[in-house]
Amino acid sequence: MIVASSLALLSLMMPPVSVLSSATVALVTLRLGAFEGLIILGCSTLAASILGNFATGNFQFAFLYVLVLWLPVWLISIILREGRHLSLAVEIATLLGVLGVIVFYLLSTDPAGIWRAVLAQMIPVDAPMAEIQEKLDILVHYMTGIVAAGSVLGLLFGLFIGRWWQANLFNPGGFKQEYLLMSTKPWLSIASIAIVGVALVSTGEVSEIAWNISILPIVLFTLTGTSVLHTYFAKMKLGNYMVPMLYITLFLIPHLMLLVVLIGISDPWLDLRKIKSNQHTPDGV
Repeated sequence: MIVASSLALLSLMMPPVSVLSSATVALVTLRLGAFEGLIILGCSTLAASILGNFATGNFQFAFLYVLVLWLPVWLISIILREGRHLSLAVEIATLLGVLGVIVFYLLSTDPAGIWRAVLAQMIPVDAPMAEIQEKLDILVHYMTGIVAAGSVLGLLFGLFIGRWWQANLFNPGGFKQEYLLMSTKPWLSIASIAIVGVALVSTGEVSEIAWNISILPIVLFTLTGTSVLHTYFAKMKLGNYMVPMLYITLFLIPHLMLLVVLIGISDPWLDLRKIKSNQHTPDGV
């Protein structure tokens, strides 16, 4: 509770720390169950609210912040604990993000206007407004999907770290095995392609909603595609060097993520891990 609440407040100044805060809730839930995880979530929320009141004088903000931060990871941790499949947890997290996009559009009369007001506050005073305004007018129509995808990615990183901690404590190597076997169902690839098709052929708000929803599967297929490539490179003779280079390359050249997404989309039909393993299978075996 101390770690979760203190890291949550620290994440207000250092946002990446929120992942570690979520991971503590995930670890307890994964190891001890939903009720024990809920106790940690509730008590840590109360503690963070009290600390936030002393630090900022506003306990309501701290309360809502940590609730939004921890409640999703608690739910996904329950799914992973009961379902015992990392892929299922990732799929459910992605679907929650899609649901979030739909709900936001149902509740908001002018989503683009909301994001325009938010982004306008982040623009420096001395910035070239004419050039920025042109890009801003395009970006505001996709911010809902971008924010939802970022939230899902942060949620999953917290879950992954919690699962990794659990594996290191009770099942060394277990998380790596789960991660490398992560895959998606074919219908998710079909549904994602269909959503992009709707976005292309439709117009107006329908097209905008479809484009925003289509951003969410990118998170899913990026993770599964990376898992496939990790498995592929790990089986090479220089696997100990190739795997780190894979992640460094993806970090330095983000455009390669498109290839990773395509691999993730095609894997349910091609079963790329099996193809690679068959290449190493001796004749007659």
